[in-house]
Amino acid sequence: MAEAILAAVTKIGMIGASKAATAAGELLAKKVNGLMELPGKIKMIDKELRMLNGVIQDLGSSHLSNNVIKEWITGVRNLAYHVEDVVDKYLYEAVKVNEEDFLSRYVFNMGGARNAIVFSKIVVEVAEIENELKQVKENQAYWTNTIVPVNNDRAEIDRQRSGGGFQGLFCDEDLVGIDENRSKLTEWLSTDEKDSTVITISGMGGLGKTTLVRNVYDREKGNFPGGQAWIVVSQKYDVVDLLTKLLSKIGQSQPVSAKPDVDDLTNAIQKTLQYKKCLIVLDDVWNEEAYNQMHNAFKGSQGSRVMITTRKEKVAAIAHNGRRMIVQPLGSTESYKLFCSRAFHNTSPDPDRKCPPELRCPPELETVAAAIADRCHGLPLAIVACGSLLSKKEPTEHAWDQMYNQLRSKLQENNHVQAILILSYHDLPGNLRNCFLYCSLFPEDYPMPRESLVRMWVAEGFAIRKDQSTAEEVAEDNLMELISRNMLEVVERDELSRVTTCKMHDIVRSLALDIAKEERFGSANDEGEMINTDTEVRRFSTCGWKGDGSRPAAAGVKFPRLRTVMSIASSTSMISSILSGSNYLTVLELQDSGISQLPETIGNLFNLRYIGLRRTNIESLPDSIEKLSNLETLDIKQTKIVKLPPGIVKVEKLRHLFADRFADERQTEFRYFVGVEAPKMISNCHDLQTLETVCASKDLSQQLRKMTKLQTVWIDNINASNCEDLFEALSYMPLLSSVLLSASDERETLSFEKLKPISTKLTRLIVRGGWAHGTLNCPIFQGSGRYLRYLALSWCNLGEEDPLKLLASQVPALTYLSLNRVSSAAILVLSAGCFPKLKTLVLKNMPNVNQLVVEDNAIPAIHGIYIVSLREMNMAPHGIDCLGSLKKLWLLGLHRDFKADWDLKQMHNKLKHVPELRS
Repeated sequence: MAEAILAAVTKIGMIGASKAATAAGELLAKKVNGLMELPGKIKMIDKELRMLNGVIQDLGSSHLSNNVIKEWITGVRNLAYHVEDVVDKYLYEAVKVNEEDFLSRYVFNMGGARNAIVFSKIVVEVAEIENELKQVKENQAYWTNTIVPVNNDRAEIDRQRSGGGFQGLFCDEDLVGIDENRSKLTEWLSTDEKDSTVITISGMGGLGKTTLVRNVYDREKGNFPGGQAWIVVSQKYDVVDLLTKLLSKIGQSQPVSAKPDVDDLTNAIQKTLQYKKCLIVLDDVWNEEAYNQMHNAFKGSQGSRVMITTRKEKVAAIAHNGRRMIVQPLGSTESYKLFCSRAFHNTSPDPDRKCPPELRCPPELETVAAAIADRCHGLPLAIVACGSLLSKKEPTEHAWDQMYNQLRSKLQENNHVQAILILSYHDLPGNLRNCFLYCSLFPEDYPMPRESLVRMWVAEGFAIRKDQSTAEEVAEDNLMELISRNMLEVVERDELSRVTTCKMHDIVRSLALDIAKEERFGSANDEGEMINTDTEVRRFSTCGWKGDGSRPAAAGVKFPRLRTVMSIASSTSMISSILSGSNYLTVLELQDSGISQLPETIGNLFNLRYIGLRRTNIESLPDSIEKLSNLETLDIKQTKIVKLPPGIVKVEKLRHLFADRFADERQTEFRYFVGVEAPKMISNCHDLQTLETVCASKDLSQQLRKMTKLQTVWIDNINASNCEDLFEALSYMPLLSSVLLSASDERETLSFEKLKPISTKLTRLIVRGGWAHGTLNCPIFQGSGRYLRYLALSWCNLGEEDPLKLLASQVPALTYLSLNRVSSAAILVLSAGCFPKLKTLVLKNMPNVNQLVVEDNAIPAIHGIYIVSLREMNMAPHGIDCLGSLKKLWLLGLHRDFKADWDLKQMHNKLKHVPELRS
């Protein structure tokens, strides 16, 4: 019953109850006559909500914009909110009751009197819900007979047209209408001007300024060996933060001081860029003051170029007239071509995309397709959103004519982009609407990590397990669907081509925030007073509250309905205030905040399922954490926590534990991160899927043998005495997919003979230290090598062996290979036909290597080669100029005579197809 409530209210925008609510309710119903009917009534409400949800799901997007129906859906949503609040209150109070002494506390004690009042109120609220439900059903009768539900075949269409995934959905050829502007920008970047030059690219939102500049940046940054940096500025910026990012991206990873100011950072950047030619992009600048505060840092760099994208003419005026570009809307032909490239991206019979986009349009749709493209008024963002929307519709004249009529009605307004995005939002299924609105809680232009986003959605109940898929897998499917609909943009992918971070276009985020506020879903406060925040808000985020310092009264504000709080820069007092009045909190995300301590009262938040404390100053967790019986994710990576409280093993529903910290200055380069001490009886967390990173201990192997659901295991501080037991325990994990094994120090020698994984899902293996001669012939490669796609080996001694030759036959499916501080043969050979899927190769700090040979037809899919600090290498890799797929080549820190054999200019002339080349 409870799972049905969860599914029903999730689809219309809310969360439901857990199994514990029903269990507690049935117990109370047996002992208290006044609650006897409560479980049955909740079951009835669940059934009715599912029926109403079915009606909503059958409505087409045109009906969802009908004012009468919108009002009715608002009523259903408010009812769902009320159900959620009552069920959570019911569960909260039931958990507080001592079941074994229930009757004496209920009847005789003061606490019992209080419980009688509380549960009586719950009964009254359930009766109110029944009345609200009756009213909603009566309102439905006004329009049900006049609306014909649309047979929604979207899921089947999506399956037929998605082509099995969205990776690499659009390629460079799909960028339409940028050739002339790209040529002009490229010309401006390649002039012989010795002083640094500012170039501005301006125009209204949605014109594709960032897309244009990103394309040019990726193509030309290899011509700026002094350094390259892409900095997103946005409306809310901190100049210290911007300069810190710039300094790290041009080559200096450590800050100049603990708390650097503008002058410190400016001097450091000037020193780094002195006499260097660099390329810097300042994206989305809203205020000329942002550039004025930064431009001193660029002084002294020779021939550098600074490109600025902006919507503001005052900012565009920073550049002189000969270096100002005003981006214009696309013409009719280009608009149609771009629209077709999105609407029919998977319908071309030509897998190599040699067929022009406009020819992919079926003849019977050409007229309406052209009309729809014209309605977008040449705005690429609108065209892309519209094309993505139509790509989800059945390609028939009737379906497309319906959408055109909606567009024609909506686009009578001035804001064409916003109108199209609203239609795209209405077209989303209910679960995707929740996920979409949730993304608006992150700050503007914030790169949202895929893993965190997925786990927050799961915690909130926006993705629940179905069929054979886990809740996390369902959430990842939701993410990829939003990306395919162009509601989210991919920022970065990992070595396995999976999305690692994504973001919302600021125009899309503005729309999402408006809808979230209208639907009482949540709000984001980039700046503001806590006292001004709606106390009924269900989710909110902030980049830091402003307080007047004289009134801690704001700290007393309560948020009784709060389910999610997300804060990028918070104080301990603020968090304590929020937690004390938010009994039903589900997600607490405080990463990168200034918080240094969690209050003991956090243990009272029975509904808490996600805690994110990454990169905070917290040194320990309160013992009350053991009371969080519903906690699923605990992220304490890169904090100061050394040891977890022993009571963490009582949190039996914990599925993901992220815990490691950076090594302090006294530790060696070898151990740059340190795991936390694993608590005894960690196997009590029998649902644990992720365990990273823990220190090896005497009994860890015994615990691991009992944890059959583990998928990711990262272990630090392994030594020769415990490695065999640990490796044997790992070998019997059936779902193991990602493993990191780090020795206690670089001198420790480990035996890998016992590592024989039975899992066919093991795709990622990272090993630091402890590898002896002949290691590459051990069982891990001979048995599981065919499954590995990511392999990173560090600090091992292979004697005279050539690791590339040995690995080529044992791990043929690799897409990523990294060898760091590996002692091996002097000449490494990539033989013909080896590593057919390899995209990234990293060779770093290999003391003996003096030559790399690439034979014909080797690594045919390679995208990036990074050769760093190979001090004996004095010549360019032989045969590297024949790699047609190569996009990035780094040759850094090589033999001092390297450039004498092949200088940078000669290298560029020979590798013209490589957009990024560093030497």
